[in-house]
Amino acid sequence: MIISTTNTIEGKRITDYRGVVTGEAILGANIFRDFFAGIRDIVGGRSGAYEKSLREARGIALSEMEDEARRVGGNAVIGVDLDYENIAAGSGSMLMVSASGTAVVIE
Repeated sequence: MIISTTNTIEGKRITDYRGVVTGEAILGANIFRDFFAGIRDIVGGRSGAYEKSLREARGIALSEMEDEARRVGGNAVIGVDLDYENIAAGSGSMLMVSASGTAVVIE
């Protein structure tokens, strides 16, 4: 399945629009990872743990969106938008990634 942030797919003709499709992923970030990421933020550098969590959450959200596109009969998703949110939850935080786009049929 082709997934694109653009509204067209070069060399392909859109024959039908199947509607908006979405996928979401919410991952909990454990307290130790939060603690060490906070220290790294203070002293500088990259937080590998958070980068890995972001990649994982993005993959889950895109996969769910793709599954929904298939369920509605699409074979591509165009106009994809990714949104990221950090949600405070008690002593830790949660990471939410949402993906949305338009399921289409291309030939």
